[in-house]
Amino acid sequence: MKHKLSFLLTSFLLMLVFAVHAGERRIEFTEYTLDNGLHVILHEDNTTPNVVVSIMYHVGAKNEQPDRTGFAHFFEHLMFEGSKHIERGEFAEIVEAAGGSLNAYTSYDVTNYFVLLPSNQLELGLWLESERLLHPVIDSIGIATQKDVVTEEMKQVRDNRPYGRMMTETMMRVFTVHPYQSDILGKDEHIRHATYEDIVAFHDMFYVPNNAVLVVTGDIDIEETRELVERYFGDIPRGTHEIFRPNVVEPPRTAELRDTVYDQIQLPAYLQAYAIPAQGSEDYYALRMLGSLLSQGQSSRLYRRLVVEEQLALTVSANALGLEDPGMHMVMAIPNMGVDPIALEEIIDEELARVRTELISEEDLEKLKNQVESRMVNSNTTIARRAMNLANYHLLYGDADLINTEIDRYMAVTREDIMEVAQRYLHENNRVVLFYMPEPI
Repeated sequence: MKHKLSFLLTSFLLMLVFAVHAGERRIEFTEYTLDNGLHVILHEDNTTPNVVVSIMYHVGAKNEQPDRTGFAHFFEHLMFEGSKHIERGEFAEIVEAAGGSLNAYTSYDVTNYFVLLPSNQLELGLWLESERLLHPVIDSIGIATQKDVVTEEMKQVRDNRPYGRMMTETMMRVFTVHPYQSDILGKDEHIRHATYEDIVAFHDMFYVPNNAVLVVTGDIDIEETRELVERYFGDIPRGTHEIFRPNVVEPPRTAELRDTVYDQIQLPAYLQAYAIPAQGSEDYYALRMLGSLLSQGQSSRLYRRLVVEEQLALTVSANALGLEDPGMHMVMAIPNMGVDPIALEEIIDEELARVRTELISEEDLEKLKNQVESRMVNSNTTIARRAMNLANYHLLYGDADLINTEIDRYMAVTREDIMEVAQRYLHENNRVVLFYMPEPI
């Protein structure tokens, strides 16, 4: 009884500390929408003399046609080719000469471009992104150049890299009809055979103000920045095409699929992939916490059993892949030399059965919530991360303020919720099992 009272007191104090810190951490921002449909989010943080100008387009691999995959990633590269007023190859040079840096990424759901600059170069950053949006150069030279770049990246990152095709092979089995079955890089032949007309049509549909969110974070004045945003983006015309949003619904899996893939690797990998709801759904938060319970840290259940105690695996992970449409929860382990992957499966299945049938302890739940708090605090430590998170929350959830409140959804997860999602989703009839094996000699 004394031990339980001590635990309850500790939990109460942790909740009190969290409540105090949560108020201190609140990220204030201003948001509005221009007449052309461009959504704008401004966040002022004057602690360092830097700004981030970020524009995120609501287009990713899932918006592509089955015979034209890889276009969103291709445009991640093509949009750096230049514009009407920026010569080919000068975009990066201009940013670097101003003391800044830049980058971009493509996911299944979005494409994001951002520049980090000294705060006295804010106007430059806005001009650069408005140029990229208003009149990028799409010509035969740039298309040919980036086709070579992108197809070479396919070889280096995916096709000729150990375990590089593991996610691709998993996704194409988990998703049978949904466009998530195509990987982000796409197919070589789809990019090689894409015509100028194909590429322009994709651009004109998706890279328009009404399919984007502009986020400016850092050492800014909100009113001055609003004026600059209006000056550089206000007169860019809306897109005129209906934006393609796939409405395909992946049918429920009713039986386990087991398969084997061979690759140029030395050690096999063992994977289980389960269909789960979209990010932002109530069950998604419980599944994320379940993944942490299984594999985050050396005391997590799968790591402790497979790596520490029985020394059967080199590594193990369990993660919910958050996607705009229903996604997947993947468990992956790499066995030690000479260990049959089936031995990993037996222990993984034992631990999953345990979480389906036994409530986790209050201590475990508190630990999971502390891990969530730490992760979410760390995810907003820089103005670049805040810019990305604000954009994501707006585009994919329709609520940028989740940057402040999403943690409440995690804190509301109960022990019963974790057991229920394990029962609902992490069972044999809802999974793909993949043995990723070395090629026979």
